[in-house]
Amino acid sequence: MLLIKSGTLVTHERSFAADILVEGEKIIEVAPNLSAPNAEVVDASGLLVMPGGVDPHTHFDLEMFNTISSDDHYSGHKAAAFGGTTTVMDFVPQTAGASLRHAVEAWHAKADPKAAVDWGFHMNVTHLDETVAAEIPSLLDEGIPTLKVFTAYNGRLRLQDGEIFRVLRIARENGMLTMVHAENGDVIDTLVADALAAGHTSPIWHARTRPAWGAIEAVLRACALAAQADAPLYVVHMNTSGEVDQLSYARERGARVMGETCPQYLFFTEEQLAQPDGAKWVCSPPMRSSADNAGLWSALTTDRLQVVGTDHCPFFFNGAQPIDYEGQSVAIPGKELGRDDFTKIPNGLPMVGDRLPLLWTHGVGQGRISREQFVALTSANPAKIFGLYPRKGALAPGSDADILLWNPERRLKYGRAFSHHRTDYNLFEDWELQGFPQKVFLRGEMIVDGEQWLGRRGMGRFLPRAASGELI
Repeated sequence: MLLIKSGTLVTHERSFAADILVEGEKIIEVAPNLSAPNAEVVDASGLLVMPGGVDPHTHFDLEMFNTISSDDHYSGHKAAAFGGTTTVMDFVPQTAGASLRHAVEAWHAKADPKAAVDWGFHMNVTHLDETVAAEIPSLLDEGIPTLKVFTAYNGRLRLQDGEIFRVLRIARENGMLTMVHAENGDVIDTLVADALAAGHTSPIWHARTRPAWGAIEAVLRACALAAQADAPLYVVHMNTSGEVDQLSYARERGARVMGETCPQYLFFTEEQLAQPDGAKWVCSPPMRSSADNAGLWSALTTDRLQVVGTDHCPFFFNGAQPIDYEGQSVAIPGKELGRDDFTKIPNGLPMVGDRLPLLWTHGVGQGRISREQFVALTSANPAKIFGLYPRKGALAPGSDADILLWNPERRLKYGRAFSHHRTDYNLFEDWELQGFPQKVFLRGEMIVDGEQWLGRRGMGRFLPRAASGELI
């Protein structure tokens, strides 16, 4: 047994003084002044006790642009844990010419032996025909009640509006949730062709060829499709204040839609892409403007956005130069592949380990959000939306003992040495941050103790989910 004593518990509802008693993998009691003679006692005096973070938007071991994302289901999970996240959700790519079940099995083969925290899957639907449509409901048997569609990446990932509408209706009929990547693929293709014809190949043109208006329009269009299908919808990685306006418009009129943003869209603008190392900031959708940063912060403050995820998908900045990772030399082709052509830069950023310290420092620390909102945005809300609550995202009897002992006073100059991502840079290098996990427990087992890694490959557990997500 494990007894965590004398801490201040923080949930999405309230903060209060209490102890937590853990038996095996579960919390069995939460109350003041608990005692258990045979328990291991952990003193949480001066610390905050919070549920482990839940990141619903990550990409590990993902093939892209003739390379692969540099974090796999071990290194990425380890980085998540050091940042206070104990549950992650990854996306299964649909395999051309194969069944959805085959794609799921292939992703399990990647994840199962390596997983170091608990995880679940979403299913990308990037090709729709009668066979795929008939198979979608069977994903529930695989524990996958969430689907992702795209309005961009023509000829690769995009479904047409009528196909998205059909997916939404299938999802509604089976109690599933559809997620959408919202940009205007037709506009992007036209602007990319124009830019290349004019000789514009530097990273800034990645942002300039993916205008904010295309994302704003695509969010409203996706919300309209969901409203007409009478189906719930979750908009991933919202990056402009205009998108929030469209989401609010739809919600105010009864559409069952929700939205997520990510740290990169709170802190950076497209001007970062104009720097000499601008390829580091290339992701899709791109960063926008300082006004959009402010608008997204406002949306978090006023609960107009429901989740902060990460869209974690890291690549090396210079994949020709090896780094040391756990005593091994690692080099994976990365963003240098697009040195002479922005369309060849792998899209994605290292972020899964940064989310909680950043949001605490600049959200709670600057008075933008409360401690309770912090837990809601990073743990309880995603657990509820994706059918994991109260197993995850809660400090309650019966919940998994995924517990953070959070030191709100710890300060450090942040960067790659602390983020633990398996890549050669961190976007927040030398930022002064305050507030970090001191100890991290996964189902009652300590996996992080300060800077000591106690976790291991394969200890993570797949989380099959039923069609039971909530509308927040």
